[in-house]
Amino acid sequence: MYKIAVLGDRDSVLGFKALGLDTFFAEDADQARHTLQQLARPAAGGAEEYAIIYITEQLASLLQEEIARYKTSVTPAIILIPGKGGSLGLGAQALQSAVERAVGADIG
Repeated sequence: MYKIAVLGDRDSVLGFKALGLDTFFAEDADQARHTLQQLARPAAGGAEEYAIIYITEQLASLLQEEIARYKTSVTPAIILIPGKGGSLGLGAQALQSAVERAVGADIG
């Protein structure tokens, strides 16, 4: 069975816990990078693994190279969400880029 994780600063992701998602807090790039690597690691011994990892755009902006490593993987799907400071537009850019790759042309 797959699980869903949310990674970001405490104020941005705490509400997702009420929805039953696993929340992980990170305040800087090193902490976020380490947590992302742990979450993306394939589960061993029948343990559950994360199929979807939501990351706040603020942290994602610090982890672009790390996130790029997972773009072609089936799991985990890494999805950017706005943080407490609002949207940086990174999630919309990533979605447009994915659609362009799938369709083969800029549809915007």
